[in-house]
Amino acid sequence: MAVQEAAAVLRDAGVATETFETSRPGSGGVLALEAMRQGFDTILACGGDGTVHEILQSLVGTDVALGVLPLGTANALATDLGLIGPPAKVARALLHAVPVRVPVGRIHFQDKDGNRASRYFTVAAGIGVDALLMSRLDADLKRRFGYIVYLVEAFRIWATASFPFFEAAFTSNGSDVPRVAEVSQLLAVRVRSFGGVLRELAPGATLRNGTLRLLAFRTRSRFHYLKFLLAVMAGRHTFSDAVELLDTHWVECRARNGSQAAIFAEADGEFLGCLPVRIEVAHEPLTLLITPHAQP
Repeated sequence: MAVQEAAAVLRDAGVATETFETSRPGSGGVLALEAMRQGFDTILACGGDGTVHEILQSLVGTDVALGVLPLGTANALATDLGLIGPPAKVARALLHAVPVRVPVGRIHFQDKDGNRASRYFTVAAGIGVDALLMSRLDADLKRRFGYIVYLVEAFRIWATASFPFFEAAFTSNGSDVPRVAEVSQLLAVRVRSFGGVLRELAPGATLRNGTLRLLAFRTRSRFHYLKFLLAVMAGRHTFSDAVELLDTHWVECRARNGSQAAIFAEADGEFLGCLPVRIEVAHEPLTLLITPHAQP
């Protein structure tokens, strides 16, 4: 019903519109390719960040524009673009949007079958406890209870996880000389605002940046994690040796010598696999619909 309401707004404005329904995980990208084959110049992802993530894999590097109609549990990209609201209202806002070429991130990882793979991302990519969280989330529970599922599982992980270290190599803050740090969590952020309790998680991050805004947790302390999260929620977070904020074009992560800990990776809230991982700014841009009032 929500999708049809939005489609009606577009059709009433004279926009030729056709709807495609996803049938299973991964089908969004297939449908995007079919829409492109049929000659559509714009594709609206109707869902949450996971749906957007599927569809953008087919659109990066093309002239076909991606728009977002937020209908999911987590809508971080839509929040960053100022597109939160009833579907018909968002559709009317998108009528005034313009296509803008923006850089995207790319993450290379080892999938569950041990094969090397890669994905593009727009919101963030993470290695460590955030990916552990994504690996534990149940899709049915997310649909039934929404954002509370994230909070409950995040608390459980905070209380029980061991926060194992892994190695991260990266250049930072304009230097061409890479350095290596031991971290328990690493997050490469592309958006200014996540909305919800996280809001502005990594100050200075923006979709228009040609770099990654990197959060590196150089600690295994539950207290440091909790202190940082509470500061973020209050909008007063600062950075130190325990939690660093950096700018980089790439980061490579690998297990510590002799470590048997399973370190997971995610992108845009989708669990992907495990180490080794490389995160970088992709060479190919994405054409994204951005409204005039948005400040991503």
